[in-house]
Amino acid sequence: MRILIYSYNYHPEPIGIAPLMTELAEGLVARGHQLRVVTGMPNYPERRIYQGYQGRWYMTERRNNVTIQRSTLWIRGPHPNLLDRILLDASFVCTSMVHALKSWPPEVILATVPPLPIGVPASMLGWIRQCPVVLNVQDILPEAAVHVGLLKNKAMIGVFESLEKFAYHNAHTISVIADGFVDNLISKGVPASKIVKISNWVDVDFIRPMPKEDNPFRAAHQLNNKFVVLYSGNIGLTQGLETVIEASVRLRHIPEIAFVIVGEPSAIHELRDYRKACGAPPVLLLPFQDREHLPDLLAGADVALVLQKHNVISFNMPSKIPLHLASGRPIVASVPATGTAAKAVKESGGGIVVPPEDAEALAAAILDLYKHPDKAEALGRQGRQHAIEHYGFEQALDRYEALFEAVKASAGK
Repeated sequence: MRILIYSYNYHPEPIGIAPLMTELAEGLVARGHQLRVVTGMPNYPERRIYQGYQGRWYMTERRNNVTIQRSTLWIRGPHPNLLDRILLDASFVCTSMVHALKSWPPEVILATVPPLPIGVPASMLGWIRQCPVVLNVQDILPEAAVHVGLLKNKAMIGVFESLEKFAYHNAHTISVIADGFVDNLISKGVPASKIVKISNWVDVDFIRPMPKEDNPFRAAHQLNNKFVVLYSGNIGLTQGLETVIEASVRLRHIPEIAFVIVGEPSAIHELRDYRKACGAPPVLLLPFQDREHLPDLLAGADVALVLQKHNVISFNMPSKIPLHLASGRPIVASVPATGTAAKAVKESGGGIVVPPEDAEALAAAILDLYKHPDKAEALGRQGRQHAIEHYGFEQALDRYEALFEAVKASAGK
């Protein structure tokens, strides 16, 4: 098939949807399909266009037999306000259509949400090329933004709700990553027959259990002989990393326990101020590592953290959960008890769930695993097995390939 992936994020961006869409495109090419990706100039998570891509309106690359068509974006630094975000999305909608209409016509379009406005150019391209659009929903907007206080203006909420209805209505099929998404879409009138659940995946050969001895990440940061508690990923309105620093204060009397937070540099800078305000507990704050070093980073941990604030919408599913499970390290999830994240950790058997924004509970769970290494090891083994059985990349690739074939056949009829 000729498949077009319409995604705001793609390689070389290191986190979020970019690695997933990169792996999906390259995996489909390896199976004989023709792939092109319409995306923006790489900028995430720093919100600055990467060197080598600056000052250009358009460019086309070839990487691992995937054609990558990039267009410029409106970027206003690492702390965008609502207007900046709107202009960013609008700029991608406008500039990306130029590349989307170039080159060969696709037989299937996969468009990833967020950003929500991507449904507009993807639908227009589908109409022009007479091909079906599969909407890949990674987060449900605008509800998620409203819940965390990012979107408050009633008029703008109305605009985004209209965009949401437009995207769902015009998509041939909607792929979601968790059961909670299915329930939410059905409650909004989306037919169940239009929805397919395909969980996000992890390359279990790339992310795998490795010994902590001789670990490059531990060695580079003087963490040998330490019990390393790791948070790695987005640091934004939904995570509440202050809870980790507060938990470290409660455990600072045990020097063998080392806390490490890895994230975008601007957020790390803000956490340094909070760490200082808390009396400068020993929390190591680091910028993102290159993706090729991710296996060493994850394997360097004794405990992996997943955090959400109490007001995070229930169906949010952190992409780091499959990664930590695949690495064979136990998870401590400080997340809402009734949410998708808590359900995923409990079902995996690879971690412990504690109340969100509760530093005392988080510290107690970490201390329990520190005192009971056999328990931690058993959780890690079970999590790894669950990742192999439920989050394997080849399984996800099979499902997407079958979905695209079915959608193409259905649209043809």
